[in-house]
Amino acid sequence: MENSEVEICRKFKTMAIGLSEAGKRRWAAVEARSIGRGGVSMVSRATGMSRMTVYAGLSALDDPERMRIESSGRDRLAGGGRKKLEQTDSGLAKALDRLVDPTTRGDPMRPLRWTCKSTATLAAQLTAAGHPVGPRTIATMLKNLDYSLQSGRKTKEGSDHPKRDAQFNHLDRKVRRYLRAGNPVINVDTKKKELVGNFLNKGREWQPKGCPVEVNVHDFQDKQLGKVAPYGVYDLAANQGWVSVGINHDTAEFAVSTIRKWWYKMGRELYPTATRLLITADSGGSNGSRVRLWKYQLQLLADELGLTIDVCHFPPGTSKWNKIEHRMFCHITRNWRGRPLESTEVIVKLIGATTTAAGLKIKAALDKRKYDKGITVTTSQMAEINLKPDKFQGDWNYAIIPNS
Repeated sequence: MENSEVEICRKFKTMAIGLSEAGKRRWAAVEARSIGRGGVSMVSRATGMSRMTVYAGLSALDDPERMRIESSGRDRLAGGGRKKLEQTDSGLAKALDRLVDPTTRGDPMRPLRWTCKSTATLAAQLTAAGHPVGPRTIATMLKNLDYSLQSGRKTKEGSDHPKRDAQFNHLDRKVRRYLRAGNPVINVDTKKKELVGNFLNKGREWQPKGCPVEVNVHDFQDKQLGKVAPYGVYDLAANQGWVSVGINHDTAEFAVSTIRKWWYKMGRELYPTATRLLITADSGGSNGSRVRLWKYQLQLLADELGLTIDVCHFPPGTSKWNKIEHRMFCHITRNWRGRPLESTEVIVKLIGATTTAAGLKIKAALDKRKYDKGITVTTSQMAEINLKPDKFQGDWNYAIIPNS
């Protein structure tokens, strides 16, 4: 590099810091014009600008209108730069609309729509159809067409039962009446089954930087450790709960066994003068309103405890309204987030260590008993059940009275 090029390079590095693109072009053009013949090539080599850029600067020096526009802060004349694909390819927008429309979700009368096809897929299909375009351009066009990326939301509960609201009102009145009388009210439900072992558990927890907990790559069930089925009892008045961690099937016998353990471990001490017990439960699962074994096992429990057991089931498809989901199970999940559930002992300890600012306390124990599936309750056994249906919706609301 000649000395003159070194000097130009030094000046350019000093001046370029505070210059816009247009300013750099004008400076390079002035340098090239001052050098004379060969100036464009010399400035190009010294600054790294292309010869065309330097020539563009020279043209701007001789164009007063261009100089006025660039001095105002704009680098290009009005309409300058590469045209948008929607302008150069008039059929692109229609082709995109045809491609997206069959998979468009939502109410077509609403302004906001969303698509289930990815931008990469749409770009590939449009390119194959003769409209070369990239995913980023597709994303911009979809936003301009009022599309957006959205995830699903659990809002649909299926068809509403005609007596759904009436059942909730009935349940609310009964719960209030029990609480005023000082009798226990419990919500029961099964938490989802959990894999036992060194598996990934969703969520994050604080760890030393760069030292994440290492877990198995695949979530294949360990044949020796298996799964656990936590069944919970939540005491509405005391804000306390009991969880039996079952290692076998989630049956009605297991459900009632958990209620029995709650009573002897927690309930009996809290309600020594109780004469009745109210259970609110989902309409399906091991504690379903049509499960014979559930009612038969409750009769055995009522006879054992000497308590009248009232049961109110939530209407079908409304399990998310069960308070145990929001007041106990969600806090258990939050407490063990990010931690592999390596053993049943770890699971029991994590459940028992769950607390909240509102004072929630939970006790837990492992239930090693084997519960058989498919137990048949005979007609004669059903006849032993002292069941009294409520006047309102007796299949959802009933009392089981001790036989003795």
